[in-house]
Order: sequence, then C-alpha cells, then structure tokens
Amino acid sequence: MRRYGRALPVILNRGSFVIGHATDSTCDLLMPYRRTENVMRRLAARHGAIIDAARDAASEGGMAAVQIVPVARRAGIAAGTVYRYFPAKTDLVAALLAEISAREIGTLSRAANAAPGPLSALAASIMTFAARALRHRRLAFAAIAEPVDAELDSARLAFRQSLAGEFAQRIAAAVKGAHLPEQDAALSAAALLGLLVEGLIGPLAPDAAGRERAVVQSLALVALRGLGVADARARGLVVQTVVGDWQSV
Repeated sequence: MRRYGRALPVILNRGSFVIGHATDSTCDLLMPYRRTENVMRRLAARHGAIIDAARDAASEGGMAAVQIVPVARRAGIAAGTVYRYFPAKTDLVAALLAEISAREIGTLSRAANAAPGPLSALAASIMTFAARALRHRRLAFAAIAEPVDAELDSARLAFRQSLAGEFAQRIAAAVKGAHLPEQDAALSAAALLGLLVEGLIGPLAPDAAGRERAVVQSLALVALRGLGVADARARGLVVQTVVGDWQSV
C-alpha cells in the first residue's frame, strides 16, 4: 500500500478500521468504522428474526429444538449468518432466555402498574403470569423448568430470580400499605413462584384446556390466601382483576 498521495483501501468488517487519506503532512489516520443507522437497523432486524425463530422452535419442541441450522431455516437465513451472531447453541439459548425474561417481566410490570392499588397490583401480576404461562405452556416450561445444559443454568436462574423479584416487589408494597400481614417478601415470592410453576406447567399441573380462566382464578385465589389476604377480599380481587384478551395473552 502506498503511504502518500492517494486513498488507501477501505475494509468494512467487524472490528476493522477505515484507513483514511495520508498526505505529506500527515501520518496514516486510523478511524473506527461507524455503522450507519440503516446498517444497524438491518443487523437488529436480523438478530430479532433469529430470536423469533428460536422462540418458535422452543414453543414447539422445547430448548432441545433450538439448534442453529433449524433456527436459521426458520429465520430464512444461512446457518453461517446465525453463527456470526451466536457462535454456539448455548449462546443462542442464553440470548433467547434473556429475551423471554425481559418480555415477561415487562408484561407483569405493566399489568401491575395499571392496577389501582398495591394489592390489586399483586393480583394482576399473579394472574397475568398464570394466564400467559397457560397460553404458552410449552415455552414457559422450556424457559423455567426444562433441564438444560449446565452452562445455561445461570441464564435460567437469572430468569427465575427476575420473576421472583417482580413478585417480591409487589408483596413488599402490599405489606408496606398494610394490605398484607408482615412477612419476608423474598421468601414469600419464592414460594409464590413455586406454587405457580408447579400448578401451571409442572408434571402435576392439571389439564387446563378449555377452562383456562377458571384454573388461573383458582390458583390466584390460593396464592392470595397463602400470602394472608382474607378469603372474601381475595375472591373479590380475583374476580375484578382484568387480564386482557385471554386468547392473546
């Protein structure tokens, strides 16, 4: 490559640099390549398409079905492209778990924040989680309870901790407002999560087909009673809580 008098080649690859003009009065100038907004949008869209395809695969066959080649086929891209984003299956599954976690926690938080008070917020978060778990039961089991590779344990644990943390926040607010008896919010949240998981997607969970609303309401009633809500009030909360469109949650 010539040092003076003309532009040098431009290499636009990940981690590469653009080599600018050099003149008699300047040294070689190395400038980091800045991706344009259009390029960033395309990269984000492709990343999203891969995650969507992975989620669809997990919804049908669990985390075992999240494999690079089938996911690439679902996303309509080459397997090599998927490898550029996720060098191994474990990277893809970890990213999928993170996306599921962010989506579910965001949904629970919005449902609770729309409620008129701390106790109704707690009821809304419980029933929203239950309704979504039943609606997407295979995916919920894959994300929360299905055995996975040991290196994915931390990602799985992070999701469960986020769910428990969301419930603990709602329990603590209800305790602070004297709507619940004094209790360890973190311990109660862990027990609540265990109740919901076992009652909705665990091996002992009943078949809820055709009676999803009744199952969600019954489980929410048990949960609220366990947290210390008097029966009559718990029943009122369950009946009054709105969980959106039951066919699309």
